[in-house]
Amino acid sequence: VTSAVGPARLGHGAHDRGRRRGVPPRRRAVLAGSVALAVLSCSFPAAPGRWPAAIRTVEASPALVAELDAVATRYHQDPGALDRVYQALQQAAQSPGADVATLVALARAAYIWGDARATTAEQKLAAYERGREAARRAMEREPKNAAAHFWYATNTGRWGQTRGVLRSLFLLPELRREIDTVLALDPGLVGVYMLAGSVDYEVPGMFGGDLARSEAMFRRGLALDPRFTGLRVGLAKTLIKSGRTAEARRELEAVLAERAPSNPADWTVKDVPEARRLLERLGKAASQP
Repeated sequence: VTSAVGPARLGHGAHDRGRRRGVPPRRRAVLAGSVALAVLSCSFPAAPGRWPAAIRTVEASPALVAELDAVATRYHQDPGALDRVYQALQQAAQSPGADVATLVALARAAYIWGDARATTAEQKLAAYERGREAARRAMEREPKNAAAHFWYATNTGRWGQTRGVLRSLFLLPELRREIDTVLALDPGLVGVYMLAGSVDYEVPGMFGGDLARSEAMFRRGLALDPRFTGLRVGLAKTLIKSGRTAEARRELEAVLAERAPSNPADWTVKDVPEARRLLERLGKAASQP
C-alpha cells in the first residue's frame, strides 16, 4: 500500500501485529483476504528474567549494524555487500534472545533487499514479510521504539503494494495507526513522511486516499531533508495526479540535478530512473494535440 517507493527509504517502515493472545507464536497466520500466509517466528517467554541463560538477550555486533548503515546508501556500488549483510542479520536474528538493534537492522535490510535485489514477486513478498516479522519482534520488546514501528509499517506497506493495493486495503487502518505512532514517537524520522505521502497517493480516494494530504506529507519531509530525492519523486507523482504538471516537472528536474543526495544508492537505482521516466511521459503528453 505504499509506493516507495517510492521507497519509504530510511529513515524510513507496518502491518498485522500478529500478536493474538493465547495463540502460540511459533507459527502465526497472517490473513490476506481469504489467503493465509504462514509466518515463522521465534517463541520466547515474556519476561527476560525467565529466559534460560543460554537465550538471554544476544546483542548485535556493532560492526554488523554499522555495515548495514554503510551498505544502505552504497549498495549500488557493491550489490553483493547487501546480500552478505542481509544473510548475516538473518542468522543473528534466529536466536530468541536477539536484541532489538539486530531485529530493527534485519527489518531495514529486508526492505532494502526486497526493493533492490529480489527479482520476483515471491522473493519480494518473502523479504518484506521477514522484515515485518523482525520489526514485530522488536516492537514487542520495545513498544516505544520508533524505528521498529517505522520498519514494521514500511515493510507492511511494500508487502501490500506488491500484492496489489486493492487486495490489501484491509491493511490500511493498522498502517495509518503505525504512521501516527511513529510521528508521535519521532516526528524527525524523515522516512515516515515518505511512507505517509505514498499511502495517500496509492490508495484511491473512495477508500481514504487523499492527494492534498499526500502532498503535505511529502513537503513536510522535504522541509526536514531537501536532499531526500525519493520524497521529491513522490511529490512529483502526486502533483501529476493532481494535474499540476509544470510543478511536477520542476521537482523531477531537481532530482536529476541533485549532486549530493541523502541516499546515493536510492538516487542512482530508483529516483533518477523514475524521474526520467516521468519526465518522458510528461513530454509525450505535452506533444499530444
